[in-house]
Amino acid sequence: MKEIRQILRAYDIACQKGQRVALATVVHVDGSSYRGPGARMLVSEDGTLTGAISGGCLEGDALRKALMAIAEQRPLLATYDTSDDEDAIFGMGLGCNGIIRILIEPINTNDDANPIELLRKAADTREPSVIVTFFSLDDKWNPLQGTYLLMKNNKMVVKSSALPLSIDIFLHDINKTLEHKHTYLVKYNISTMSSNHKELTAIFEYLAPDISLVIAGAGNDVFPLIDMAEVLGWQITLIDGRPAYATASRFPSCHLIVADADKALHEVLLDDRTAVVLMTHNYQYDKSLLNSLLSENRVPYIGMLGPKKKKHSMLTELREAGAHWQEEALIHLYSPMGLNIGAETPEEIALSVIAEIKAIFARRDGGSLRDYPGKIHNRNDEIVISDNKQFIG
Repeated sequence: MKEIRQILRAYDIACQKGQRVALATVVHVDGSSYRGPGARMLVSEDGTLTGAISGGCLEGDALRKALMAIAEQRPLLATYDTSDDEDAIFGMGLGCNGIIRILIEPINTNDDANPIELLRKAADTREPSVIVTFFSLDDKWNPLQGTYLLMKNNKMVVKSSALPLSIDIFLHDINKTLEHKHTYLVKYNISTMSSNHKELTAIFEYLAPDISLVIAGAGNDVFPLIDMAEVLGWQITLIDGRPAYATASRFPSCHLIVADADKALHEVLLDDRTAVVLMTHNYQYDKSLLNSLLSENRVPYIGMLGPKKKKHSMLTELREAGAHWQEEALIHLYSPMGLNIGAETPEEIALSVIAEIKAIFARRDGGSLRDYPGKIHNRNDEIVISDNKQFIG
């Protein structure tokens, strides 16, 4: 969501200046590419670029096409084939070898449900959402192309212009995306009176909330952890029982909770996109938080600073005191926390912890890509052909 928020800020600035803008979105990739479906870039008519659709090799040409789309006020699907000799110049810098399709949409700032405003609604709360964008593989200037719909918290927000397909045709695909938490591409056949616009492909993009990092501890060793989480755009909450340490002047970017251990988590939203790290250097405080987290068993990552002996002692003491939790909850406990990269300094430890959290949420083991047998990116490039058809007179 960090890039989306950057685009929202740039859009608001452009609107204040009275500038027209276009949104470039990667909608399909076949083969290798630096960015995948859902990568976005906002183009202002003064040439300002916010976000990225590649490692830098496509932005220049996309800018030119975006200015054309703004001038003509119609959407354009740009296709870059970096496996083709004529287009290879676009991929030379990264050694890309694939086909990248980018939908460029001029934005109607008078539409309260234009693509940018749909993204704003997706980013405003911590619920997963699906954003639906249509494009045509047959006609790059197909006027039906565009980002039309957002589904979030069982509520639908639709662009003011009519949907290119009846919602009944693709509602099942929206629900499937939410259920599986994965982006899908589906191609729909359209029967028309003329020979134009016989197909539309939709990308059902799954947008997960930002990772929420809850840090228990206000010592100096948490600063590198906060800095790295900020760079990644994570939401950060800091918990400590000492009001002299957990202050807004020391932690201006954090949501602060000053409370005793038995009450601290009452003010925290714990969900499946939350990671908690225990590093107060207060044994009893950490133990109390650990007991609560294991009992609730709601977060996929509980990290604790310190040796294995500390973890075993805490768990033994909690059990002897009558604490109960599901044994599967211990799967989510990472202690000592962090990847095994030989970290020694606070900065190195923070790096190892941030990397471990990222790996857990990406369902990876954190090993070297050199030794990984699968694809680098977990992307769904396949376009599924829908059985549903629609007739347009």
